[in-house]
Amino acid sequence: MNTPTIDTSFFPLFGAGEHEARRILEAALSKGGDYADIFFEHTVSNDLSLRDGEVNSVRSHIDFGAGIRVLKGDRTGYAFSESTRFEDLMKAAATAAEIAGGTAAAVTLPENCTPVSYTDRYPVVSGWEEHSIVEKKHYLLMLRDFINRGSDRIVSITGNLGDMLTRVLFFNSLGECFSDTRPMARMSATVVMKNGSRMENFYSSRSYRKGFEFLSEEMAASLADEAVKGCMRLFEANRPPCGEMPVVMGAGGSGILLHEAIGHSFEADFNRKGVSIFSDRMGKQVCSPDINIVDDGTLPHFRGSVNVDDEGVPGQKTYMVRNGILNSYLHDRISARHYGVAPTGNGRRESFRYMPIPRMRSTYMENGPATEEDLIRSVKKGIYVDNFANGQVQIGAGDFTFYVKSGYLIEDGRLTRPVKDTNIIGNGPEALASITGVADNLIVDDGTWTCGKGQYCPVSCGMPSVLVSKLNVGGINE
Repeated sequence: MNTPTIDTSFFPLFGAGEHEARRILEAALSKGGDYADIFFEHTVSNDLSLRDGEVNSVRSHIDFGAGIRVLKGDRTGYAFSESTRFEDLMKAAATAAEIAGGTAAAVTLPENCTPVSYTDRYPVVSGWEEHSIVEKKHYLLMLRDFINRGSDRIVSITGNLGDMLTRVLFFNSLGECFSDTRPMARMSATVVMKNGSRMENFYSSRSYRKGFEFLSEEMAASLADEAVKGCMRLFEANRPPCGEMPVVMGAGGSGILLHEAIGHSFEADFNRKGVSIFSDRMGKQVCSPDINIVDDGTLPHFRGSVNVDDEGVPGQKTYMVRNGILNSYLHDRISARHYGVAPTGNGRRESFRYMPIPRMRSTYMENGPATEEDLIRSVKKGIYVDNFANGQVQIGAGDFTFYVKSGYLIEDGRLTRPVKDTNIIGNGPEALASITGVADNLIVDDGTWTCGKGQYCPVSCGMPSVLVSKLNVGGINE
């Protein structure tokens, strides 16, 4: 771990330091609260859009404010302010204290603030603020040119480039504090092609917690190549036959199914409320011993990584499933207190306007003993899927439906005809238990994944190729 530090240059940015934070926390606990924290945030974001062959939109936005939370038993009070003037934050603290309830009580806080110790997972080489719109625009136009060279069927290109820098300052009533500088970069392309009377589209993206060094000719070329080839493949594809069959999920982006259909069921708030199907299965076998499922906040520069979560808990690697056994839920401070365990660094929020709740970070399945070729060879008739567009999940029951943009038929152990526009339908826990093979080719996808749970957070997801022995596939009757 790095030496614990706090960036005192953030104090004038927010108009508050240790002294002011102490007084605000005292006000927040004045009604007898058990715990209180203050989350300051300053975010600068920029977005460039490419339409009709030109960069025709540039937008910049600044978001600024603070949120104050008070816990009293099972009650939570939360209030935020878009002003960080001391008197406005004192009003917000009083509001949060009233919501949490209780009676007036004397407040004793630690004398000094102790900075949380953490490792910087996303150091920036070249800050976004050091570079002009013209420099950024150059890479969007480069992306456009690479795409245009890829095919003469292209009728439309849409591109986006976004950068964001968030500065966070945090204090709590335990005497803990931290500051964190959080970069984010993303680039995406949507390609539309026409072949005769048919039109197809394909979306591709990249996102990392990086500065201007995120942009390169190699990255733009790779993104363009992925979008063009993905779209061209769809002209050769047809809908697959329907029915229950084995499904091989390709490495990387298939991790979105792991995230949605299974990962949410491991978030501790759903389990604390008895909503999740895994609520009473801690320590029990839930899948093959070859399976290890991780939620990891420590992957350098990945979109879902956190130096420290939004409650002051350092990012860490958490095994939700170890050797097929349910090992841990994903905890914030509230659920950790309920279960009598340590928080796992999953207390996250969209912004200061929201209170933190258990959220995933980078969720993936670790490598297994097989190869992707082994999995495909073992299937007589099924499908291979490698690109998902969207899906729906019922957290309680675990039932899911996912739309598959592209894949291949598997016939007699070989990939044959490309397929598209199908749904796979199943149940998360049942699908997990039906995984009969895990390959050794883990990829954590670097797309622009964002998770919604009443509020939005950037995440990453991934997996090696896996074989699910049976899932319902929506297609055509043969």
